[in-house]
Amino acid sequence: MSATRKIKALTPPDIVSRKGETPLVCLTAYTTPMARLVDGVCDIALVGDSVGMVLHGLPSTLGVTLDIMVMHGQAVRRGLERALMVVDMPFGSYEEGPEQAFRNAARLMAETGCAAVKLEGGDGMAGTIQFLVARGIPVMAHVGLTPQAVNTFGGYKVQGRGEDAERILRDATSVSEAGAFAIVLEKVPSQLASRITADIAIPTIGIGAGSACDGQILVVDDMLGMFTDFRPKFVKRYAELGEQAEAAIAAYARDVRERRFPGAEHVFGNGPKAIKGGEPA
Repeated sequence: MSATRKIKALTPPDIVSRKGETPLVCLTAYTTPMARLVDGVCDIALVGDSVGMVLHGLPSTLGVTLDIMVMHGQAVRRGLERALMVVDMPFGSYEEGPEQAFRNAARLMAETGCAAVKLEGGDGMAGTIQFLVARGIPVMAHVGLTPQAVNTFGGYKVQGRGEDAERILRDATSVSEAGAFAIVLEKVPSQLASRITADIAIPTIGIGAGSACDGQILVVDDMLGMFTDFRPKFVKRYAELGEQAEAAIAAYARDVRERRFPGAEHVFGNGPKAIKGGEPA
């Protein structure tokens, strides 16, 4: 009997080679079961710091710690075989300088088994990206709306409109030249994303950035409709699991209160030696 063929995991160079080819499919994952679901169809599984808002109920990503990212990264690693695993560097873990960034990125890679890290920021982060890449840490960049800078932006606003487009283009060019293997473009005008995609050598991965990017990423819970009251413009809902879950939980509650659950098919009998009067029959 032949041995089971081992699936080859994608690498950062594999992602770079997809520039201009079939679009890259990317989703977030925070748990082992979700990682198993996305692995079969996704090229990149991102353990995003959005986990703080999605699973931990935080008001933003700013409260996410390195320990949280390690815990969820370990969970996702157990569910992946093919997809490239990227882990977000949380707020405060890399902004101080290249040495701090290296220490924390090295910890993420060593403790989670991820193949790359992602950090936010453009021209100002180019030196840090170059420092990490030179020391064997592949980096995915992230420009445009960078959620860790939400207080600076004054909210989750579209970036790169009008004269601001040149800033976003400069950011994208800088991180590409610094050695990032891919770049997330978040909430920028589609025309700007198309220009950046044409101008830089690495794949662009859009979220609210139009279809011209080399790939697309969404928060998996958003596209599955896990939240009934959160509908950002750039998210297409491929399911309404939140509504289905609410209906299922309500049906369960009714069955319990009306003693319809558990039914006969859900309970266990006494077996051949029934207990009578405290002694085996």
